Amino acid sequence: MNIALVAHDKKKKDIVNFSIAYERIFEKHNLFATGTTGTRIQEATNLTIHRFNSGPLGGDQQIGAMIAENKMDIVIFLRDPLTAQPHEPDILALMRLCDVHNIPLATNIGGAELLLKGLERGDLSWRKVIRQSD
Repeated sequence: MNIALVAHDKKKKDIVNFSIAYERIFEKHNLFATGTTGTRIQEATNLTIHRFNSGPLGGDQQIGAMIAENKMDIVIFLRDPLTAQPHEPDILALMRLCDVHNIPLATNIGGAELLLKGLERGDLSWRKVIRQSD
């Protein structure tokens, strides 16, 4: 599976800790991240991550392009709902693409844990059905 990892500045520590906790699951998949988030996760784990630009410099849009091309399976985007983001239109576009292409999107730790627990169980037949209908 191709999994995108993104986090706003105030959530970077959370996504790093989450990646450490679920490293054993993540290591079995292809990981993609925006610039700083990917760097911090790589520094704290043994995970290999393809890093795009930082979010404000187009990283969100690069992940969005993968979604539009049906090359992304899951997006974990830990958002900071209490801080205004200068690139909010890019964030909303990324979330909209997830909705349009039926890509599971977790925007908090609780949702991300549920996605990874399902991934760990190995019940991924729903992705095959969605991809065939595209």
